[in-house]
Amino acid sequence: MSDDMNGAESLVRTLIAGEVNVCFTNPGTSEMHFVAALDKVPGMRCVLGLFEGVVTGAADGYYRMLGKPASTLLHLAPGLANGLANLHNAKKADSGIVNIVGDHATYHLKFDAPLTADIEGAAAPMSHWVKTSPTSSTIAADGALAIEAANQRPGQIATLILPADTAWGPAEAVGVTAPPAAPAKVSDDAVKAAAAMLSDSQTATLLMGGTSLCQKGLELAGRIAAKTGCGILTEGANTRLERGAGRVQVNRIPYVVELAQAVMKKAGNLVLVGAREPVAFFAYPNKSSLLMDPDATSTKLAGTDQDMIGALEALADELDCLNLAPTGMAQPSRSPLPTGETTQGTIAQTLSAMLPEGAIVVDESVTTGREFFPTTAGAPPHDWMNNRGGSIGYGLPVAVGAAIACPDRKVIALEGDGSAMYTIQSLWTMARESLDITILVFANGTYNILRGELTNVGVQNPGPRAVDMLSIDRPSLDWVAMAKGMGVEAARATNAEELNKAMEAGLHSEGPYLIEVAI
Repeated sequence: MSDDMNGAESLVRTLIAGEVNVCFTNPGTSEMHFVAALDKVPGMRCVLGLFEGVVTGAADGYYRMLGKPASTLLHLAPGLANGLANLHNAKKADSGIVNIVGDHATYHLKFDAPLTADIEGAAAPMSHWVKTSPTSSTIAADGALAIEAANQRPGQIATLILPADTAWGPAEAVGVTAPPAAPAKVSDDAVKAAAAMLSDSQTATLLMGGTSLCQKGLELAGRIAAKTGCGILTEGANTRLERGAGRVQVNRIPYVVELAQAVMKKAGNLVLVGAREPVAFFAYPNKSSLLMDPDATSTKLAGTDQDMIGALEALADELDCLNLAPTGMAQPSRSPLPTGETTQGTIAQTLSAMLPEGAIVVDESVTTGREFFPTTAGAPPHDWMNNRGGSIGYGLPVAVGAAIACPDRKVIALEGDGSAMYTIQSLWTMARESLDITILVFANGTYNILRGELTNVGVQNPGPRAVDMLSIDRPSLDWVAMAKGMGVEAARATNAEELNKAMEAGLHSEGPYLIEVAI
């Protein structure tokens, strides 16, 4: 170790010692000593994003796949603010992240330079843990605390603020990070209450979320369903679902309120496993915010801070069904390659026919993808991730993080055209890092979801100005040109046959490949 180690170097060494060895970066002047330390200290993979929303979203995707935090490097309060939307999504997804945010030197703050702002105040709403490290000699210990915060179960957002003089001042120590604690076990009373509800209810459903949606958790749920006849559902927007042939099939609660209420009426009483009683995304005139049947009740088996797999095992044991075969296993099924127009149905058929085993699907397809689940249920085993927090621009950055986390797996990003424009800079990072991502952009030239929402809130016969604010076809977006301009191979598909051909090319490409799907 260098005899002239500064605070930034001690922090980088602390991160690496704490197994935080990926840094998604968008630095500025106040972070230059940290940048120099990243160059000096081996062991940290640095991934540059051209917009902070790419950086924070990539850290979210990385955690979702590995269950361990990456770090971000952000420039002062405005840089952090640019990344807050995807930090919101990451927080809702229980993703652990260590944000390093540079600040002015402590003695410079009093002069109120143009970029001076309240970084702690900006960080607080989207962070669980926030601290400004006051001196270069304390930064290593504070870094270890940030890692410990991010490693909590469920994962947490930790934001450590690094003043420039803290970065360049002398330091001697490397922080030691305590290992994460095991998740808490659920109580016997919670298990017995869940068993009673499933056994005694005329209709009951396991509503699952969080890490219970892994293959093992779903197999246990399938055994419980085989014994009790209960249903199995997942929240509409889940963090990561392991699905496909040979895995217990589970459906999502629909987005549309009327459809969701119909599903929940059939679901009856709920046993909550890493989930909560479902609510509508938004309030609508004369519609309920709560989606459960008013006559139904719920009981909580396990929260996201508890051992959900252990809870399901305990419930299966209580019901004496650990040795039963799971019900609801998806059978291998591939759709034939479609022909004709590109519609929701034919796109779903292409995915079903061509989805590779082990694929990671990052879904921000919004309205286009609402019917993809039934058709793809029998595809080879794969992971499917949704926008847990609802803030637009999640998909492409999360795909970047997933590809960094799992370089041996094909990532498929399903994107609405309006959503993709929020974080289009992700394409440049994909090309720079040669990431194995196939992107489908569904180009309907409109914020289609908002057209439906205009009706849902009671606006009938909207006029031309209202419609114009929901359209993105004046001028039309040229996705092939934009992708190629950022170094990404691309093709346009105007019918199902062209989509099949482009999908084949994308799946055989070892780098990023974008398909503009005209709808």
